[in-house]
Amino acid sequence: MSANKRIPVMEIFGPTVQGEGMVIGRKTMFVRTAGCDYSCSWCDSAFTWDGSGKEDIRLLTALEIIEELKQIGGDTFEHVTISGGNPALLPQLGELIDRLHDEGISVALETQGSRWQDWFWAIDELTLSPKPPSSGMTTDWSVLDDIVAKLNGQERNFCLKTVVFNDADLEYATSVHLRYPHIPFYLQAGNGNLQETEPRLMLPYLVERYEWLIERIMPNPDLKRVHVLPQLHTWVWGNKKGV
Repeated sequence: MSANKRIPVMEIFGPTVQGEGMVIGRKTMFVRTAGCDYSCSWCDSAFTWDGSGKEDIRLLTALEIIEELKQIGGDTFEHVTISGGNPALLPQLGELIDRLHDEGISVALETQGSRWQDWFWAIDELTLSPKPPSSGMTTDWSVLDDIVAKLNGQERNFCLKTVVFNDADLEYATSVHLRYPHIPFYLQAGNGNLQETEPRLMLPYLVERYEWLIERIMPNPDLKRVHVLPQLHTWVWGNKKGV
């Protein structure tokens, strides 16, 4: 198989608990792909795009990925989350998604909504996560509008999610919700403490950030139909990779 058909994989792990978005709490395996068209200032997976993890990248076929998922997870799972980086950079993911479905495995995926792929139609739980001002990135609204319109027209199972670190982010998140008011919308407290290596020292900080977000959202009349989430896996494992 040619290299452009192979998938650049950083890590495969699980089963674990999905910590974010519309499938929070779901038992899942993870496939993390390399490469991103963004460079968010607070990215908790910067090793997928900043060069620090380049030695970990493996170019795998869809069948090799599924074989490794089974080697690691055995018969303990029926759900796979594809994450990154930005998996939407990879047109070749369509084969992996189809083969996972052939195995009776459902697929979730998160992307910032900067690129369209036709395999979006096949994702069972698709999360579009446009990035707020604190990321340092700028949203291309015309692209996001187009993606939302395509998915909405086919009544796909998708949602929007924005991570919030401060009041400017919350204002941005509110504008996202008002722009697409009928799409399920999730707000998530951001983790600004990526250097801490001791999980038990992380929890008080994460609880405080979640409480701050709750207090900001509850009185806001523009945010009636929303879900307010912590980053659940960080409450248990902090900044540890591979969980």
